[in-house]
Amino acid sequence: MLAEIFSMDGMVFIVLAVAVLFGSTQIPKLARSLGSARSEFKKGLAEVQDTSSDTETSTGAHIGGQA
Repeated sequence: MLAEIFSMDGMVFIVLAVAVLFGSTQIPKLARSLGSARSEFKKGLAEVQDTSSDTETSTGAHIGGQA
Protein backbone atom coordinates (compact mmCIF):
# COMPACT_ATOMS: atom_id res chain seq x y z
CA MET A 1 0.00 0.00 0.00
CA LEU A 2 2.79 2.45 0.85
CA ALA A 3 4.55 1.58 -2.39
CA GLU A 4 1.45 2.76 -4.26
CA ILE A 5 1.42 6.08 -2.40
CA PHE A 6 5.10 6.79 -3.05
CA SER A 7 5.00 5.83 -6.72
CA MET A 8 5.35 8.57 -9.32
CA ASP A 9 1.58 8.88 -9.77
CA GLY A 10 1.09 9.12 -6.01
CA MET A 11 3.74 11.80 -5.66
CA VAL A 12 2.18 13.87 -8.47
CA PHE A 13 -1.17 13.61 -6.72
CA ILE A 14 0.33 14.69 -3.39
CA VAL A 15 2.06 17.69 -4.98
CA LEU A 16 -1.14 18.76 -6.69
CA ALA A 17 -3.16 18.35 -3.50
CA VAL A 18 -0.67 20.48 -1.56
CA ALA A 19 -0.76 23.15 -4.27
CA VAL A 20 -4.55 23.28 -4.18
CA LEU A 21 -4.80 23.26 -0.38
CA PHE A 22 -2.10 25.79 0.43
CA GLY A 23 -1.95 27.92 -2.69
CA SER A 24 1.14 29.08 -4.49
CA THR A 25 1.95 31.85 -1.99
CA GLN A 26 2.01 29.56 1.05
CA ILE A 27 4.13 26.75 -0.44
CA PRO A 28 7.48 28.61 -0.04
CA LYS A 29 6.63 29.40 3.59
CA LEU A 30 5.69 25.77 4.19
CA ALA A 31 8.91 24.53 2.60
CA ARG A 32 10.98 27.00 4.63
CA SER A 33 9.37 25.93 7.90
CA LEU A 34 9.84 22.25 7.05
CA GLY A 35 13.50 22.90 6.27
CA SER A 36 14.09 24.72 9.53
CA ALA A 37 12.28 22.00 11.48
CA ARG A 38 14.46 19.38 9.80
CA SER A 39 17.66 21.25 10.65
CA GLU A 40 16.56 21.71 14.28
CA PHE A 41 15.81 17.99 14.49
CA LYS A 42 19.26 17.14 13.14
CA LYS A 43 20.91 19.53 15.62
CA GLY A 44 19.02 17.94 18.50
CA LEU A 45 19.90 14.46 17.32
CA ALA A 46 23.58 15.36 17.03
CA GLU A 47 23.49 16.92 20.50
CA VAL A 48 22.00 13.77 22.02
CA GLN A 49 24.58 11.60 20.27
CA ASP A 50 27.42 13.85 21.47
CA THR A 51 26.08 13.77 25.02
CA SER A 52 25.73 10.01 24.86
CA SER A 53 29.30 9.50 23.63
CA ASP A 54 30.66 11.99 26.20
CA THR A 55 28.90 10.14 29.01
CA GLU A 56 30.14 6.77 27.78
CA THR A 57 33.77 7.89 27.53
CA SER A 58 33.81 9.75 30.85
CA THR A 59 32.29 6.90 32.88
CA GLY A 60 33.84 4.04 30.96
CA ALA A 61 30.49 2.30 30.90
CA HIS A 62 29.00 0.66 27.87
CA ILE A 63 25.37 0.90 26.92
CA GLY A 64 23.46 -2.26 27.79
CA GLY A 65 25.38 -3.42 30.82
CA GLN A 66 28.72 -3.56 32.50
CA ALA A 67 32.01 -3.81 30.66
